[in-house]
Amino acid sequence: MSSQAVEEDPQWEADVLLKDGRVAQMRPIRPDDADNLIAFYSRVSDESKYFRFFAPYPKLSAKDVKRFTTVDHDRRVAFVVTLHDEIIAVGRYEAESEDEAEVAFLVEDAHQGRGVGQLLLEHLAQAGRERGIRRFTADVLPANARMLQIFREMGYHVDGMVEEGVQRLAFRIDPTDSAMGVMRAREQRAEAASIERIFTARSIAVVGASRRQDSIGLTMVRNLVLGGYHGSVYAVNSSAEAVSGLPSYKSVQDVPDEIDLAIVAVPSESVADVVLDCAAKGVHGLIVISAGFADVGPEGRKRQRALVNLSRSYGLRLIGPNCLGVINTAPEVQLNASLAPFMPPQGRVGFFCQSGALGTAILESVARRGLGLSTFVSAGNRADVSGNDLLQYWQEDDATEVVLLYLESIGNPRKFSRIARRVSMSKPIVAVKSGRSTQGVPVGHAVKRSAAPQAAVDAMFRQAGVIQVDTLDEMFDVAQLLAHQPLPSGNRIAVVGNSDAMALLIMDAATEAGLQTAEPVSLGAEAGADDFEVAIETALASPDVDAIMVVYIPPLNTSGEEVANVLAAVGEQSDKPIVSTFLGTEGVPELLRVTDLAGGSAGRGSVPSYAAPESAVRALARVVGYAEWAARDHGEFRTFLEHRTGDARALVRQVLAAAPRGALLSTEQVHALLACYGIDLWTWINVHSREEAIAAGEKLGWDVVLKAGSEHLRARPDLAHVWRGITGPDSMGEAWDSLTSWTGMRAETQFFVQRSAPDGIPVSFSVTEDPLFGPLVSFGLAGAPSELLGDRSYGIPPLTDVDAAEMISGLGAAPLLYGYRGSDPVDVDAVRDVILRLAAMKDDLPEIAELDLEPVLVGPGTLAAVSARAKVVPSADRRGDWYVRRLSQPAVTGDTLA
Repeated sequence: MSSQAVEEDPQWEADVLLKDGRVAQMRPIRPDDADNLIAFYSRVSDESKYFRFFAPYPKLSAKDVKRFTTVDHDRRVAFVVTLHDEIIAVGRYEAESEDEAEVAFLVEDAHQGRGVGQLLLEHLAQAGRERGIRRFTADVLPANARMLQIFREMGYHVDGMVEEGVQRLAFRIDPTDSAMGVMRAREQRAEAASIERIFTARSIAVVGASRRQDSIGLTMVRNLVLGGYHGSVYAVNSSAEAVSGLPSYKSVQDVPDEIDLAIVAVPSESVADVVLDCAAKGVHGLIVISAGFADVGPEGRKRQRALVNLSRSYGLRLIGPNCLGVINTAPEVQLNASLAPFMPPQGRVGFFCQSGALGTAILESVARRGLGLSTFVSAGNRADVSGNDLLQYWQEDDATEVVLLYLESIGNPRKFSRIARRVSMSKPIVAVKSGRSTQGVPVGHAVKRSAAPQAAVDAMFRQAGVIQVDTLDEMFDVAQLLAHQPLPSGNRIAVVGNSDAMALLIMDAATEAGLQTAEPVSLGAEAGADDFEVAIETALASPDVDAIMVVYIPPLNTSGEEVANVLAAVGEQSDKPIVSTFLGTEGVPELLRVTDLAGGSAGRGSVPSYAAPESAVRALARVVGYAEWAARDHGEFRTFLEHRTGDARALVRQVLAAAPRGALLSTEQVHALLACYGIDLWTWINVHSREEAIAAGEKLGWDVVLKAGSEHLRARPDLAHVWRGITGPDSMGEAWDSLTSWTGMRAETQFFVQRSAPDGIPVSFSVTEDPLFGPLVSFGLAGAPSELLGDRSYGIPPLTDVDAAEMISGLGAAPLLYGYRGSDPVDVDAVRDVILRLAAMKDDLPEIAELDLEPVLVGPGTLAAVSARAKVVPSADRRGDWYVRRLSQPAVTGDTLA
């Protein structure tokens, strides 16, 4: 590694969340930080200084300051953590050898215990790995218990020994499963804490509260008060004495009490001043209802980016702008910090919605169906707080058992996939992704451009266990089943009802949805409550039934109350799900509800009803699919110890050094790249003469082919793929003579001798780098039919072995690989192995813009990659979001904006 100074990596700058959910900034130190560093050091206690330098060190000398603020960003790297441009912590490493460095950091006493040290260590380790450092050492005084704890809780294997009263620690900084697990757990707790402070705010200031009856500010005040909010509400208006019976204050700072949350409803050009006012008061979070940001064009987009940067610089989290607000139905809070005119019933469902316009309609549908909510967030332009943050919060929220997401765009699909996979293990997630056909981005949402097909988006949801539905109605259909009934243990359903016509519709719909049905139990039009009770209990007792569909169409002059009582009583006790088409109602009708002990409208055991039997079957099929996903083995992320990642990176750097804008790799380079990950192309050898061709034929055996591969041929499209088959030991020299004569090439020109591939089914592997999704891997059968039919599977690395297996089995043409019509199955394990190796390669090397292996001939016990092409381009992505905690950055120029 060079000792010369190199440029700092822009990705080393990050907004980070501290343990308490407040935002801070991390960046490399700069020479112009000198005065700020001196001010920071003056605020550090003598004890902390002693722990850092092992001696009294009251002041930094000018020489110290210059040395500490001037680094080469390579062998000497230093980061600062700042809050509103004041340094609160410094961390650094200094290389002691080629791959080992000493690490140290100092945190201002007022900010110790907030997780700053762990964040510094994470980011320094990632910077070190990028610069070739593999091991950190640290000297710590035994009395510095807090610092010792930081190192030992990071998930690394730390060795230690005491020399002359100093604890010497040493550990490898590889991103092990243990270290990654610790980091992910801390990320989840910090992001959850930042959201919890908003949901459980004890005091709220409404900035822009007006006496005008049609004003947003007055609406917010009234919704808070009339919704039964248990905290304190303060009106802030510079020109009013009172608003809706509350005293009004000219600024947030004028409020005599502490403020946890501010709701901002002022013109967009005034919002920045409100942020500064709130920051000075110590407010924790902001809900910006105001429009006029990215939703109005380029100028608004700049204003929105500045708003996020300003809020984060003062440690604030932001919901919005241009949003409906948030709701928490917990009895001890009763927070309606939204424009919705009513509180939804309390329940077990958390709902995240990006659309403010649809928010009120969604809440009305929830109330009409009797589907209670725990919490609700309308994020509007989603400039800061996103669905990922809410997933982190809901993962550990005891009040939330089901998560609903209405997504108009996904700002960070890679992080979403990772978090959603973890949350789905314990709580079902139901998502609607709008713009499936158009891939459109709604007004106000700034996201990176994406070329990923819709099939890749679907694969992301499927891989993470998310129940993806097409419409809001279907989302509610699935949610009311998940919220009130147990999960099914299989896909076998029984149909009980008093309508033969409805039963036939259910049978057809179930078959189409992949559910198994037995002969329906027809009770006849005159069946009463006792008949239904016997039939339902008999079906529940059957070991061949996993779920029950009940149809009740009432006879004339009958309310159905007695049948409803039976359904409700059985539904409350059953460990198998029961769904119904009861009187053609939609939701959870009063007659089928079980009282929720928490006071919600419908408790566990309530029986959901569907207006159409097809809707019930479709919802049940979705839940069956989720239950199967949740119950199965999800595999493991395989580690290929033989991968030569360093060699692969060196090859990519070499290519980009010669072609800074990117280049197609030569055949030799593609072969070398794939070999780094244990993937061999058809065995081949470079030959430059007739004698070498004959020798190669003797080495490989005579079943070989000769391929011309010089720059001369590449310039001749008509001769770009010239092959000559070799059929016997005496023809190698003749084939060489014939090929060189026919192509017009000189004898010393480069050729390739390649072993003939075995017979097999041609398949195709591909990896790409999508600006939004990051690495993508796809697989399918080679050839036009698969391309025309879109029969291709996708995965987002990192992939487990089960993910890779499902990419194979998920193809429509998969039976051809598993032994179609008596043919021998191909080597599916080898196909899975290639998918995993390509996924690892793409995860390691964002510079690989595209790589195609096609055709690859796979047969029983054989797999031969015949041809490959690859392209590399410069990339700013270092996969940093995978190894360190950071908040998504505000949208930058070049991102798509509707």
